[in-house]
Amino acid sequence: MLTRKQHKLLLFIDSHLKQTGFSPSFDEMREAMGLRSKSGIHRLISGLEERGFLRRHHHRARALEVLQLPESTEDLPPNVIRGSFTRPKPELVRVPLYGRIAAGLPIEALADPVANLTVPTDMLGNGDYYALEVSGDSMTDAGILNGDQVIIRKADQAENGQIVVALIDEHEVTLKRLRRKGGMIALEPANMQYETRIVPADRLRIQGVLAGLMRQY
Repeated sequence: MLTRKQHKLLLFIDSHLKQTGFSPSFDEMREAMGLRSKSGIHRLISGLEERGFLRRHHHRARALEVLQLPESTEDLPPNVIRGSFTRPKPELVRVPLYGRIAAGLPIEALADPVANLTVPTDMLGNGDYYALEVSGDSMTDAGILNGDQVIIRKADQAENGQIVVALIDEHEVTLKRLRRKGGMIALEPANMQYETRIVPADRLRIQGVLAGLMRQY
């Protein structure tokens, strides 16, 4: 059984993972729950772990894994959600893997897929997708590590703050967070050791938006 607050937090974490590929920060969870301190979030997460709905990877920052989602029923008290301990086997789909992309310094754009990556369909929405292997450490604070495989939704437009695959001068490609500043575009790293790169908008083309992330151990 889950309380309403545990249920709400679990759904928020699950939605954030599916949209971004990495866990929300404690500040993001606190704001989503309308709490004043992070201690309440810690208690909710501990409760979800104890009930088998969530797994916390203690050796990684901001690493939460949703193990199952609950079922809401009408016959329970208003502050309780029934847990469902049956998790359907996910359907899988193949997306082309285009090799390595620099999350630090730009590298030459990749053209031909080197393999296929099998991913659960619930990681994907509408549209076309491809995968890239991350090379570099400039996006570590966004939960994207060297060697990760990122799932990219093909797109030529992106909103401010989204992590994108950016093609610069038609031959350099990099994975960064996008910010528009007038006629310029800032490509922001998520690592204080790297500097933001400012590029004129007419020298940059968006190749896709981050949709998910896969990691092997």
